[in-house]
Amino acid sequence: MLVAGVSTSLLAPIAAQASDVVNLEDMSSYSRSTKKQSSRLDSKTFINEVSEDLAILKGRVDGLEAQQNEFEAGSFSDTTTLDGKAIFTLGAVDYSLSSETASESTIGAYTYQMNLNTSFTGDDNLYVRIKTGNHKNLWSTTKTYGTYLKSGNGNQDALKVDKIWYEFPVGDKNTVWVGPRIENYYMHGTTPSIYQPVTKQFTLGGNGEAYGASTDTGAGWAYKADNGFAISSNIGTKSNSSCKATVDPCGSSGSYVNSGLLTDETKTSWATQVGYTQPNYSVSALLNIKSNNWSDTYYHTANHGTGGNGNFSSVGLRGWWRPDNAGTATPSISVGFDTTEYDGAPSSTSNSTAYFVGLNWQDMFQADDKIGLAFGQPTTNESETVDPFAYEVYYSFKPNDSMTVTPAVFGGSDRNGTAGADIFGAVIETTFKF
Repeated sequence: MLVAGVSTSLLAPIAAQASDVVNLEDMSSYSRSTKKQSSRLDSKTFINEVSEDLAILKGRVDGLEAQQNEFEAGSFSDTTTLDGKAIFTLGAVDYSLSSETASESTIGAYTYQMNLNTSFTGDDNLYVRIKTGNHKNLWSTTKTYGTYLKSGNGNQDALKVDKIWYEFPVGDKNTVWVGPRIENYYMHGTTPSIYQPVTKQFTLGGNGEAYGASTDTGAGWAYKADNGFAISSNIGTKSNSSCKATVDPCGSSGSYVNSGLLTDETKTSWATQVGYTQPNYSVSALLNIKSNNWSDTYYHTANHGTGGNGNFSSVGLRGWWRPDNAGTATPSISVGFDTTEYDGAPSSTSNSTAYFVGLNWQDMFQADDKIGLAFGQPTTNESETVDPFAYEVYYSFKPNDSMTVTPAVFGGSDRNGTAGADIFGAVIETTFKF
């Protein structure tokens, strides 16, 4: 009894304090409130909310996939690459002969080009070049003054397929080309020159009778050995625009003959080249047999090949050398020499010759700049009474990685084979690459 009384007396104050702190009715109310809140957060609630979120997310993913499919439908395949350039040209020329009626105006022009390369096996390539422009030969209707620029294009603002061909390997060391719009020099096994010109006459170590080409149907083969030796042979043929005559009537009348491939009437260029290349130098020799007045060259006078029947054979010798390091006073050197025999021509005009020298200095004043100097004698008959001469000088620099500015001067003395037929020109070109 004593213990019970003491216990009761001790518990009474604690109970009183507990009642002051915790209200049982409030606890009951809290319990009811908790039950109501927990009913809102049951498993079904989570399932419904997650389902709604997943539905929204799925809708967004479906929308993205639809957009991706639309984008891919209008894009290139993974094996196709595209690059291109735009060239702005501004220049003028001066002729010394008062009889020369060609334009001496200051002219502005442009060229726009896109290159597409597609591989189907990883080793082959389908090449397509799309090009337009509004200048072909800005200051002269002929090619005997050397005014045709390397950047020139005469599509007259029409966007056209300028080149198209397919190339593929045969074994480890052979390559075959075939295409409806291709030129011989794309199918050579050895690079004839490393000089980078402004005027087209100085391409390929002299764009004369040996290496001069034209875009049309063609096919070729090249073998390249591991030791640097290469041999190639190719044919270009104007199967849809040829006439067989000493003076081509197609050029004057404007009418063309569909002469077919490799016929007696077809303009044909058959070029075979042998060469040897190492990292610092290269030498090569080429024999080009041309028929039916194939005359698409830029490095010649007005009198070359006169009196023949339109068929001729030309030998082109080429070589180049470059130093180990750029940025020194020693330039890279490219040289060329052509000799040509014209069928049916009198002995006084049956042979012509041409020579070329091209020098390039790189990284002289700033990174990626280039100085160019080229000179030589265009294709000239051995009976000429004058010694025609052609030249160009330029400086090329890059304001940024995608832009190149090239001021240049070019000209010549007795350039078209006539005494006093001198010419001087100046041009500035800006090239944007993308």
